[in-house]
Amino acid sequence: MLLFDTNVLVYAANKDSEWHRRCSERLREARRDPAPTFLTWSVCYEFLRVTTHPRVLGSPWRSQEACGFIVDLLASPGFDLLVATPRHAAVLAQTLSELPELHGNVLHDVHTAVLMREHGVSRICTRDSGFGRFPFLTVVDPLDPA
Repeated sequence: MLLFDTNVLVYAANKDSEWHRRCSERLREARRDPAPTFLTWSVCYEFLRVTTHPRVLGSPWRSQEACGFIVDLLASPGFDLLVATPRHAAVLAQTLSELPELHGNVLHDVHTAVLMREHGVSRICTRDSGFGRFPFLTVVDPLDPA
């Protein structure tokens, strides 16, 4: 089981990115594989924010186009969304007690990590090395050979 982080989606969508080819290949591979692959709503909304922002992308997408990208991914065999369960608060409390140094902007990543932990998903495909701070996650760099 694997979760894709926002940055991989953005690089796959942005043809001007130096990492576009490899990230889009990783997504294509995952879309063909019926093995469970996940996103979160926060990853989806962050993708929408980044890809439609004129100060972030040189050629920003229209919101409908960005939403269509997400809808198409979620229609792929094996793709699904991780959502909070009644255990979410307890998993969050456990994670924060184990990693008390987490604060500020990192808490956005904590949300993703906690959802993954809650659902037993331990692999995240991301270029964000900060996910390495979570000992219960394995970071899969999309630029590394599969």
